[in-house]
Amino acid sequence: MLDTEKAELLKLARTTLATHLKNGTIPPYQTTLDALLEQKGAFVSLHERGELRGCIGQLVGDRELYKIVQHCVLSAALEDPRFVSVTRDEVDSLSIEISVLTPFRRINDINEIEVGKHGLYIVRGGYRGLLLPQVATEYNWDRIRFLEHTCIKSGLPNSAWQDPQTVIYTFEAEVFSDESVRAQE
Repeated sequence: MLDTEKAELLKLARTTLATHLKNGTIPPYQTTLDALLEQKGAFVSLHERGELRGCIGQLVGDRELYKIVQHCVLSAALEDPRFVSVTRDEVDSLSIEISVLTPFRRINDINEIEVGKHGLYIVRGGYRGLLLPQVATEYNWDRIRFLEHTCIKSGLPNSAWQDPQTVIYTFEAEVFSDESVRAQE
């Protein structure tokens, strides 16, 4: 994505959150920016003073990216069960990070996983869990630790990635935030 498209998507996320917390509506939006009209999965992460404040995503792009981001920013702020809901007073102090996902690719060899480049999505039976590529980097995990933590996130034992019934997918993400876009201006 171009920097202008990233900046536009971040501005839309913040405006959507502020408007919804003020009056319960989602602001109307139209764009001619092709990247925002593509159907891609995305995650929105909210941080306050460097700490995670909410993170929700949609794995598959079933509608325009800008609509997915609007939905995910509200879900991250209001529906992440790990946190109390974000209030109107917090909006200006939040940092917004958006991760736009590539399609998933099933792998059969864990050596295909590139830590820092790939995110992981693990599925076994009714259990499933995902960690974004930047999570492994933030915690300095190697490939095995990344697999173990994705299993734990899935509700599985940390060694479940070794089970032949466990399906492992990789994906990439274009990650950008308020700070990264401002730094490039």
